[in-house]
Amino acid sequence: MDSEREPVRVVIVDDEQLVRMALRLVIDGEPDLTVVAEAADGNAAIAVVDEQRPDVVLMDVRMPGRDGLSTTRELLTRRPAPRVLMLTTFDSDDLVLGALRAGALGFVLKDTQPPRILDAVRTVADGNPVLSPAATARVIAAATGPQSAHARHSSREAARKELSTLTERERETARAIADGLGNPEIARRLRISVATVKAHTSSLFAKLAVENRVQIALLVRDAEE
Repeated sequence: MDSEREPVRVVIVDDEQLVRMALRLVIDGEPDLTVVAEAADGNAAIAVVDEQRPDVVLMDVRMPGRDGLSTTRELLTRRPAPRVLMLTTFDSDDLVLGALRAGALGFVLKDTQPPRILDAVRTVADGNPVLSPAATARVIAAATGPQSAHARHSSREAARKELSTLTERERETARAIADGLGNPEIARRLRISVATVKAHTSSLFAKLAVENRVQIALLVRDAEE
């Protein structure tokens, strides 16, 4: 990260004080990151985010009262919206997948080593998704697990309807994003410039009313089920 940039402003949301303290010590030890506030539940998180306008919210998935999923949905209606990185033990996969659909950019396990948590915060701050290997496996399992035929059909039809508004090139770009390709790789696949890829991606965000590439990938997967 450029040393001349302002430090990334982080809010920590977790109902366990010891977790918040440990994360603050780790994050505040970095010159390019700073914790501007903490919150112990979802409602408090909304209040401090509105006050502090952080770049990144490190959000616990499960909390008493308002959980991380509901809070994430609310925070991502803000303009500009903070980037949300979820903290989880993966004891509730439905919340994990729901938060990705809501716009969270990634997940880290609570027992992740500090350097990897710091890397995840920086990655999310730059607008890029991040999932640990364990998180990826669980998300895939949640996304492809058993589901009623009616629910699967409804999700597929809704996704196809949204994707039908796209041009052919935008659909190709969405497919490449779902395949996990970055802008340079998409440009090579489609034989277009990186600038054109960025233009298509911006159009996808607007037409599909999404906040990030993870949501695009989930929408493509739903349409293809």
